[in-house]
Amino acid sequence: MDTEDIVKSNQEQAVASWVNYLNQVRLDRLVEFMQNQDLNLHDAMADIDNTFSQIEELINSNRGGTYGLHGFIAETAEVGISNARENVLGNPDKYKWLNDNGPSDLLRSGVEIQQKFYQSDLSLRAIAAHLEKYPDYISNGGKYQIPRDQYDKIQELLSISKDEANKMPTADGSFSLKQWKLVHEFFDHQNISVNDIEPSKFQYKEVQREQINITIKQEKVSIKKTDSNLRNQARREAAPTLKEGAKVVGVAAALEGGTSLVLSIAKKKKEGKCLKDFSDDDWKDVFKDAGIGTVKGGVRGASIYVLTNYTSTPASAANAIVTASFGVAEQAHLYRKGELDEVQFISNAEMLCLDASVSALSSFIGQAVIPIPVIGALIGNTVGTTLYKVAKDGLSDREQKIIKLYLDDIETLRSTLDKEYQDLVAKIQREYELFMQILEKLYSVDYMKALEGSCEMAKLCGVPSEEILDSKEKIADFFLN
Repeated sequence: MDTEDIVKSNQEQAVASWVNYLNQVRLDRLVEFMQNQDLNLHDAMADIDNTFSQIEELINSNRGGTYGLHGFIAETAEVGISNARENVLGNPDKYKWLNDNGPSDLLRSGVEIQQKFYQSDLSLRAIAAHLEKYPDYISNGGKYQIPRDQYDKIQELLSISKDEANKMPTADGSFSLKQWKLVHEFFDHQNISVNDIEPSKFQYKEVQREQINITIKQEKVSIKKTDSNLRNQARREAAPTLKEGAKVVGVAAALEGGTSLVLSIAKKKKEGKCLKDFSDDDWKDVFKDAGIGTVKGGVRGASIYVLTNYTSTPASAANAIVTASFGVAEQAHLYRKGELDEVQFISNAEMLCLDASVSALSSFIGQAVIPIPVIGALIGNTVGTTLYKVAKDGLSDREQKIIKLYLDDIETLRSTLDKEYQDLVAKIQREYELFMQILEKLYSVDYMKALEGSCEMAKLCGVPSEEILDSKEKIADFFLN
């Protein structure tokens, strides 16, 4: 057996296995992210639905009366929707509705917040009244929160100087000198700065009784869009990149070039030469081999990276394709020079392809039996190629045929298992999509959709159709008879 061939084969398969490992790490991270994101989206939608239910209770009980109801709606919506926005990003809840008639309405990560949603005076007079009752509220770390549109208006008015304000037209309604004076006098005479006030997630009109349902529906759409953007970003991050490809090319070139350098020196030493006795021609031969190995390594790394990522080719098979291509190209060069006849060229090319195939199959089996990145492929390649070379060089034709048939059977089995695996994954994906569709119905605030989802879930779980309460008649018969 040629030890040099086995070393080179191991080095080539190491590159292939390493590329496969890099690809698998990216895919594993993507799968893990998608699984976690499913939970994040579920938690976010649950927050939205719970917020909708709480607001319905507030409206039905008319809490706060005609003028105070929208304030309670704003507090509930701020907490629920803010937490939903955090949950869809994978973060825990930040907001808590205090609902205790105390000096604060909300709690956000330990910061107390008092909400003021008043249509008049940009909610500033309401803040002044609260400050008069609780003069230490800001110094104790509290914050005031007002409608987003009012906050933006305050910022705009604060940016206008007195001279500009006196020159601005007021007839068209886009500017109010009275409002400008109110804002400037408030911050000039109150012990409060604009930094002590923050905008709510909502404008004043968005939390009114007749508008809040539309606001929540729009927020659901926004949450789903955020989820979709996160998933698309994860897919982009899991995709192969030029930077990673360049890294593979560099490492593969260095590894194969180094291996060629060492093997070339070892070959010279086998001829009886000491390292100190190498002539200029000897070193030229060594560095020529190293240079060729470096180029081959770079081509090998780039080819395997492209084949595994863009054509779904297994890494070991991709390496076999590259190895066979190099070998056949070399034989073609010798054929063109007249050093081989047609029969020899075809025979040598066939053997090179067979050698590469055995190496690929051995590495594949070794990685499957020993699922340790790179190590399993190297062990499998060493054992497989050693057995193959023993068979090719020393066994009878009959024994070689048995071994070849055995390897063919393994390849056929692998192909069959690959197809069954892909079919199973596709089936699971279809079942999972159906499950998520049913789950969305099951948690719908529309009781008819929830009933429909419950019935579909029961069927999916194998409950006999006659036992499922899927109509008013069946429900009435079950509970009344």
